[in-house]
Amino acid sequence: MRKKIVAGNWKMNQTPQEAKALCNLLKDKVNTTEVDVVFCVPFVDLYPVLEALQGTNIAVGAENMHFAESGAYTGEISGAMLKEMGVQYVILGHSERREYFGETNESVNQKTKKALEYGLIPIVCCGETLAQREANITIEWVRMQIKCALAGIDAEDAKKIVIAYEPIWAIGTGKTATSAQAQEVCAAIRQVLTEMYGQAVAEQMRIQYGGSVNAKNAAELFAMADIDGGLVGGASLKEEFADIVQYK
Repeated sequence: MRKKIVAGNWKMNQTPQEAKALCNLLKDKVNTTEVDVVFCVPFVDLYPVLEALQGTNIAVGAENMHFAESGAYTGEISGAMLKEMGVQYVILGHSERREYFGETNESVNQKTKKALEYGLIPIVCCGETLAQREANITIEWVRMQIKCALAGIDAEDAKKIVIAYEPIWAIGTGKTATSAQAQEVCAAIRQVLTEMYGQAVAEQMRIQYGGSVNAKNAAELFAMADIDGGLVGGASLKEEFADIVQYK
């Protein structure tokens, strides 16, 4: 059975001091071995969060990284930098990165490969806009994103990757895909993973749902056959995150 994974995506929130305070508020409430819990935080918060979570089962992730080893990429962070700090996960291809910062399927693929090279666990995001859903091309669009993001990655590495399905129309809007809608797309993702890597590998890979996940809808969403937890935005900054981790 796949172990559930609940990751908080703090986005551009929390100063280092605020990050410490939030960790101290949440860590005892979400420190569990039953679910993999990850705090994905801004770069300036990585050190204080890693320090605050020492001795717990909570992992720390970054919200982005560059695919280059090093070089003239002002403002960017490399996989080597993250690895040396003790970071374990990295979110790649989030829709906000795609929309605001020009992230492409090609760059997501490059970053995913580089993250794996450094032993980081990529949380690879995919999802459709409202216009794409209304045009009834959600499945085709998401399948394409997965194929592009994982192109050239072998089965052994693929097993390490977490996929996060986030319908863009549900991110930060208060709207949530119904459990049936989320399950339909996550099942389609597992199907394309099966086509790429075979059933045994696809059954091992974890698929999260993201998009206005909260304490009221988490249990129903996480109960779906192909949903293995959540990528949580705003609610990860509140005590409510503990209830999501505990599905209550």
